[in-house]
Amino acid sequence: MFLLKRDYSNKNFIIKGFITSILLASFMYLSYFNIEYKILYTVLGLFAIYFLLIIPKASLPIAGFLSGVFWCSWMAVSLKYYDLAYLAPILIIGLSLVYALIFYLFAFYDRLTFRIITVFAFTFFAPLGFNWMKFELIFIDSYIGTSKVDFAIILVSFYFIVKLKRLKVLALIPILFTLNFEKGEFLDNPIAKMHMPQMNIEQSLKWDKDYQKILHEKNFEQIAIAIEDKKDLVVLPETAFTTVLNRNAELLERLTFLSNEIDIITGALYVEENEIFNASYHFSKGNIQIAKKVVLVPFGEEIPLPKFFVDLINKVFYNGASDYSKASAPTDFTVKGEKIRNAICYEATTDKIFENLGDTKYMIAISNNAWFTPSIEPTLQHLLLKYYSRKYKITIFHEANGSPNRIYRPYKK
Repeated sequence: MFLLKRDYSNKNFIIKGFITSILLASFMYLSYFNIEYKILYTVLGLFAIYFLLIIPKASLPIAGFLSGVFWCSWMAVSLKYYDLAYLAPILIIGLSLVYALIFYLFAFYDRLTFRIITVFAFTFFAPLGFNWMKFELIFIDSYIGTSKVDFAIILVSFYFIVKLKRLKVLALIPILFTLNFEKGEFLDNPIAKMHMPQMNIEQSLKWDKDYQKILHEKNFEQIAIAIEDKKDLVVLPETAFTTVLNRNAELLERLTFLSNEIDIITGALYVEENEIFNASYHFSKGNIQIAKKVVLVPFGEEIPLPKFFVDLINKVFYNGASDYSKASAPTDFTVKGEKIRNAICYEATTDKIFENLGDTKYMIAISNNAWFTPSIEPTLQHLLLKYYSRKYKITIFHEANGSPNRIYRPYKK
């Protein structure tokens, strides 16, 4: 009987952890399948946080591990382009174990107050420099606000729901102050008429030297279309030109010449003093401005570990390649007299790129999502860009390769 009871208890812990992880990730997968009902997102989001606070301590590592799988397994998709597909299970398990440990720490001291404090503290934390697991994001398409204050109020409300013996319904009152019934988005467009072509170049072709000329000509075709349509600006994706553009005289000359007819923003590599940057190039009236990436992708563009491990990993897995270098501050381009903040893929989903916005009302974010398709990554990126647009009251124009281009707008002022 004792063994039977213990077996049942173990299953119970697993089930509770599994349900919690499903609830925490449900908003992403519902969005992926275009199932968008605010009331559904609200209910599932509230239950997700409630379960995170009340499930047994033994269930938390299970919830963390499975959440790591649901939120981060897309990272392994890119490994095949490095001939490292065999490492995919190791990567997924490793990342998931990190989140299992973090979730376990939520109840290291097994008291509700401690769990609430640590769950809230996690919203300020980016494991290994990667900040895409945001509990506030769960409510992005719900009737609940996504600010830190809103999230704190929800946690406090659940504290009283658990602790009150009577009149538990009164504990729901604070949640009323987190409700968000915004009427619509703030429609504000830059003066420049913009051409954002939808590019879908497979990652297996992007860096193929035999395909490079074809790819570059496709870019020039889009520039020609934009000129013919009398646009002011054409935006091409991250690394649209698969070359060190500042050392390619022929391409620079063509782009500089065309910039007398239209402004061009495009992604490409940039090399300076033996440092390599993921960069955006802005060509305008024969002039060139370079915006170097500020926030690099952990384990994609930089290894966030001590130098010894960085050198070892790069030597073993990346043929001795070095990490990318990065700029110290964001760059604004000026188009038709208006400032536009530049962002390259991952950094558009970090607070760093929104520093010192001043009077800058627009952002152009360029991405190459072909690394991660098919997967949940473009959907998660989409939800994050929506979150940051609303947080910083800025309109974001997202030009991507391998996933739909989108425009993100803040709520009406």
